[in-house]
Amino acid sequence: MSDTSLATFGGGCFWCTEAIYSEVKGVKSVTSGYAGGKIENPTYKEVCTGTTGHAEVIQVEFDADQISYRDLLTIFFATHDPTTLNQQGADMGTQYRSVIFTHDDEQRDVAEQLRNELDSSDEFASPIVTQIEPMPTFYPAEDYHQDYYQLNGGQPYCNAVIKPKLDKFRARFADKRAE
Repeated sequence: MSDTSLATFGGGCFWCTEAIYSEVKGVKSVTSGYAGGKIENPTYKEVCTGTTGHAEVIQVEFDADQISYRDLLTIFFATHDPTTLNQQGADMGTQYRSVIFTHDDEQRDVAEQLRNELDSSDEFASPIVTQIEPMPTFYPAEDYHQDYYQLNGGQPYCNAVIKPKLDKFRARFADKRAE
C-alpha cells in the first residue's frame, strides 16, 4: 500500500479547482478551504471580504505512485491564468490569487523550477505572478463548498465558469484522468 502526499493550490474559485482535481488519476481526495490569512477558522463570508488575507485553496491528497507532484502542478498552471494578479475571470481580490503552498522543500523546488520553465517559455504572454509559499494552516471550507460542482452542476455559475475549465482539462489531460 502506498503512502499519500498533500498538495495545496489556489487558482481562483475553489469550486473550479476542486472539480478539476476530483477527476485526476491518483488523487484520493480534494478539500476546498482557506489558507494564508491572518485569522483562525475563517468563514466564507469573512474570506470574501478580502480582508483576512486568506486565499481560496484546495488541498489535494494524492498517491505519488500514480501521479507526480510536477504533473499536479502542470495541471494547475494549465487550468487557470497564473499571469493575473489577484483575479481569475470575474472573481477579483486577494482571496482569488494564484498561489502554491508547499509542504516541504522538495515541493518548493519543483514548483519554482516549473514556474521558471513556464515563464521562460512561450506558454504565457505575460509573466507568471503565482506565489510560492510554505504551507500555513489549512482551514477546510464549510460543508456546502465541498464537492460543489458534483452537487450543483446545473447552477449557472457551474455551467458558465467551471464546465469550460473542466472541458479544457479533459481535452488537454485525457491521459491524467481517473477512469
